[in-house]
Amino acid sequence: MFIQTEATPNPATLKFIPGRVVLEGETRDYREAEGAHDSPLAEKLFQVPGVTGVYFGHDFITVTKTDEDWQHLKPAVLGAIMEHFMSGQPVLRHDSEAEKSEEFFADGDSATVETIKELLETRVRPAVAQDGGDITFRGFKDGIVYLSMRGACAGCPSSTATLRHGIQNLMRHFIPEVEEVRAV
Repeated sequence: MFIQTEATPNPATLKFIPGRVVLEGETRDYREAEGAHDSPLAEKLFQVPGVTGVYFGHDFITVTKTDEDWQHLKPAVLGAIMEHFMSGQPVLRHDSEAEKSEEFFADGDSATVETIKELLETRVRPAVAQDGGDITFRGFKDGIVYLSMRGACAGCPSSTATLRHGIQNLMRHFIPEVEEVRAV
């Protein structure tokens, strides 16, 4: 098994591409070991000293680290990923349910929210997935779009610029009701 790695805009996060589907459907973001009980792979990755975050995309895994050097951490992460996939264990346990966050918006804003979601799905999420992250819709209120930053996007130094100059400008261009975009 050959696992490719790619740098992300977040220097604390590295993208691992195992050459196979990692997770069908919803993505998963683990920010601490205690919350990783539904994933044998996430548990294994959190056992590597220095790992502080794990994110599963469709065909990639991003791992976030503390101040450890990638030169020393990368072989241990690669080994944990390879060992997991070679064992045939699932990425998620059967009894786990997808993370569901409550969305919030007024009933009268349904059409606006659908347009926001469509723009996120077609123009934003594919681009940030290339960098090992994800951005999902959380809510819309008083002209403000609330988004959740996940994977490499969470804690990335350039995430504010991405939100303000990229996503906010895109939303304002297509949806006049949007005044601002914020991360939650």
